[in-house]
Amino acid sequence: MTNLSWTKVIRPAFGFACLIIASASPAADIPTCVLLATGGTIAMKNDPVSHAPVPAVSGEELLASVPQIGDIAHIEVNNLSNIPSAYMDEGHWAALQRAAAAALARPEVAGVIVSHGTDTLEETAYFLDLTVASDKPIILIGAQRNGSDFDFDGPRNLINAAKVCAAPDAKGKGAMLVMNGQINAAREVTKTHTSDVETFKSGDFGFLGNVDEDRITFSRSPLRRQHVALLDGKLPYVEIVPTFGGVTGNLMRAAVAAGAKGIVVQALGWGNVNIAMFNAIKDAIKAGIPVVISTRVPNGRVLPHYGFEGGGKTLRDAGAITADNLSPQKARILLMLALQKTHDSAEIQRMFDK
Repeated sequence: MTNLSWTKVIRPAFGFACLIIASASPAADIPTCVLLATGGTIAMKNDPVSHAPVPAVSGEELLASVPQIGDIAHIEVNNLSNIPSAYMDEGHWAALQRAAAAALARPEVAGVIVSHGTDTLEETAYFLDLTVASDKPIILIGAQRNGSDFDFDGPRNLINAAKVCAAPDAKGKGAMLVMNGQINAAREVTKTHTSDVETFKSGDFGFLGNVDEDRITFSRSPLRRQHVALLDGKLPYVEIVPTFGGVTGNLMRAAVAAGAKGIVVQALGWGNVNIAMFNAIKDAIKAGIPVVISTRVPNGRVLPHYGFEGGGKTLRDAGAITADNLSPQKARILLMLALQKTHDSAEIQRMFDK
């Protein structure tokens, strides 16, 4: 077993924080990776009172479960939070972005690992991919089974994340999810199953690569990437409004009344809605609120194809923005970031077309 030395440095952070460096001796030439721990199932164990998983494990404790990781990289731990990922919001994303950018700016750091819950993991990954300007990798991991389960998948995912973090070929690929030995790009990846360990997939595009016992193999690179600076101040309030058979448009109007600065519509098919929703969308656009049309279909682009009232072409003609192939939750992230600097529909459309 690897002989690890541990150095702890307490420093201020939001919530609570502790830095720990795991180093393998005598291998002093291995890279340094920073683990930003945020919580999720990977940081949970069964509570003896409720008999259900609750936050219980720090980043240091997770790291201690895989002492062999010291053969791969020096790992520094920064505990940013310990929350279910259902609690993730714009404030947590901004804090995580600052921590990741600061870590990656250090010349000795090869990359950042983020431990996180799986429920909103794809949103956090896309947010970091857009806002962190670095060619060093950001690897996001989680677990589908908690630390009390006999087949807890967290340690394996952490080991694999360290391997990717230390891999020279990981540079320039942005934020990636590394779970179940599979590497997915932030833009395309989505959670596809509530409980399977092979839950994260990238639809028609497939994995970026795989982590095997002997090596990491990348089969492609994510080409559709862009940087959108995260400005100071609170991100604009953006809602997601669903579409379904018989939708009334009332939720659209409620979002406007609640003060939404932008709205993403989870439309049907190629990006279609019924007449009631169409009228509500037009009213929102007339009120100066940018409206982005996404789709509830998991694969394919939104296109201004149909000419019936509420069809994609009539929505585009009314001034709506099309989300290309971004899911509603990822379209919301890009729209929030875009609205920091512009409300011009043409400029926002160019960002969605990249």
